[in-house]
Amino acid sequence: MKLVHTVADWRQQRAEAGLGDDTIGFVPTLGALHAGHESLLRRSLAENRATVLSIFLNPTQFDDPGDLTAYPGSFETDLEVARKLDVDYVFCPTPQEIYPGGYRYRVSESELSTKLCGVHREGHFDGVLTVVLKLLQIVQPTRAYFGEKDYQQLELVRGMAREFFLPTEIVACPTVRHVDGLAVSSRNERLSDAQRRLAPRFTELLASPAAPAEVAKQLTALGFEVDYIQEYDARRYGAARLGDVRLIDNLPLAHCLRAVS
Repeated sequence: MKLVHTVADWRQQRAEAGLGDDTIGFVPTLGALHAGHESLLRRSLAENRATVLSIFLNPTQFDDPGDLTAYPGSFETDLEVARKLDVDYVFCPTPQEIYPGGYRYRVSESELSTKLCGVHREGHFDGVLTVVLKLLQIVQPTRAYFGEKDYQQLELVRGMAREFFLPTEIVACPTVRHVDGLAVSSRNERLSDAQRRLAPRFTELLASPAAPAEVAKQLTALGFEVDYIQEYDARRYGAARLGDVRLIDNLPLAHCLRAVS
């Protein structure tokens, strides 16, 4: 496994490895790697000659500075995960490397990014799309892997790749869940023991046949602070907070309808 810190270094490494015509898989992350990230990496390793993992805590996608400061994770622990999986390259740039001119240039989307999480996290998706475009331009992978837990983000990245004629295939991977149904997330580590026991009720109620308003009402009664429960484009999306930890999830509407029978 090779650590890469700069764009110039990656270009040199890629040239020296002779990867010009070979398949390269890419998994972009904020760090704090968990089982969901590992599933993306395993798929990339199975489908490509080389796999690149990026670890970059992107400041421009955090609408709440406190959330950025509190983001969990250990760089050394992340590197151990990458070594265990036999990842080929880990790209870990500084903010100055990714934003040499500051944040003057950015990518904005005017429709889907204004709905769901976009209503509650001003500027979040501008930061996501901008950093993903930069990373795709730097790495130039054959395939890039994204989890379905952040389905709105996945759809926005797919749309950006299509609209900007990027050659990278955006690969969607199923949400990885704990045995109690809660979607795996780095932020789960910040839940107290009591909150962690309650958190699976969020996914359980999201998957129920109850109407979105009723789901929100039941979650509120349990102590969740609900941002939204909303159905959009054949999926049900939800976001709710336990204390200062924001949980998000989504399911195909067909899954919720099956629960009726």
